[in-house]
Amino acid sequence: MKKRKIAAALLTLGLSACLTAQAGITAWAEAAVSSTTGTADSTGTATTDSTTASSSAVETNDISGWPQGEDITAGSAVVMENSTNTILYSKDMDTTYSPSSAAKIMTSLLVLENCSLTAEVTMTETGVAAVTEENAHISSQIGEVFTVEQCLYAILLASANDITLQMAEYVAGSVDDFVVMMNDRAKELGCTNTVFANPTGLSDTDQYTTAYDMALIMQAAIDIEVFRTITTKVTYTIPATNMSGGARTLSTNFSLVNIATDTYFDGCIGGKVGYTQEAGSVLVTAAERDDMILICVIMYGTDGVTDDEAVTLLNYGYDNFRLEDVGASDFSVLSGGVVVLPATADESSLTTEETTDDTGVITRTYYYSGVEVGSAIVEAENIEEIDTSASETNLQAAKEYSQSHSPIPYILIAAIGIAILAFGIYSIRKILQD
Repeated sequence: MKKRKIAAALLTLGLSACLTAQAGITAWAEAAVSSTTGTADSTGTATTDSTTASSSAVETNDISGWPQGEDITAGSAVVMENSTNTILYSKDMDTTYSPSSAAKIMTSLLVLENCSLTAEVTMTETGVAAVTEENAHISSQIGEVFTVEQCLYAILLASANDITLQMAEYVAGSVDDFVVMMNDRAKELGCTNTVFANPTGLSDTDQYTTAYDMALIMQAAIDIEVFRTITTKVTYTIPATNMSGGARTLSTNFSLVNIATDTYFDGCIGGKVGYTQEAGSVLVTAAERDDMILICVIMYGTDGVTDDEAVTLLNYGYDNFRLEDVGASDFSVLSGGVVVLPATADESSLTTEETTDDTGVITRTYYYSGVEVGSAIVEAENIEEIDTSASETNLQAAKEYSQSHSPIPYILIAAIGIAILAFGIYSIRKILQD
């Protein structure tokens, strides 16, 4: 009986002590946490300081800290880095000129986007009408059959106007409808100063483009591997057809891909040259070195000089600029984050600006001396940083609360607990004595 009384007393004593201690701790903790709730809820995301930059459509030699490029003799030129669209070199790149046969890059792009390479094309009067002394052609005949692939080689290597017109009719049903497609596609690519009047590039007062617009067209073309394959060939042979007496061997006059020429450029991935009296010499090309693709366009140049100037501009780009992945170490970057920088500059020289579109996507744009040099898609907020900030804020608020509030209520609770404990001990002793 005595043992039961002792056990009951001990149980009562233990429960009383636990409840008392728990009440004191809970009261203090709830008071401290409640004082920090407002601060935690109002914690915002960290923002990046940004500087609104001016347009990059400027003469590049006037940019502070920008590598100085040679002033070539051509009327207009541009060098654009492919992955970021950064303009490395610009000389009157928005001035309009006749495209000459560089227009065939757009023609070929539409053929590649709308045709199978193995499909067969039969020559009609539309194409054969261009077999004249005034036109570049491959002496096609009405009823002669070529594959689309053979036609593309004829267009891009031999600049054959008979095949160009025939392919326009084949793709769109008529040359006029094909020209509509050319202009629509140019707008889709972002060209704002381009109007095509024919697919061949022959002079027309209503036909013009700019170095920058041609760079955008070339950008789309080199994204197609077949275009690169064709325009880096020096020669190509079309086997005998249903109407020809033998094979035709086509040769390019684009020297940057020909290792036998003085203007061969290692890394060139294609291009097209053209010349008319109105357009002068026109050259459009692209090259790839160290994972950086540069697109170079020269317009209204001097015949015999344009190839050398293209090599000069490409060397300028590769000698003076590099790609830098600034997003690799930034966990807020979801995609992108690659920038183009002058070879002597570093990441610390960049400024940024963030914009949010209608769907909530945040784009961070990187600038160097006011020139856009890259962009990235970033998170709306960095969860880890917010949680850490909130925790630190709560701890600091709890500390401040404990310092600013009197400890008397908690001392009183402790005293009551001690009194209950003493009563429990007294009860046990009384039971033992009985």
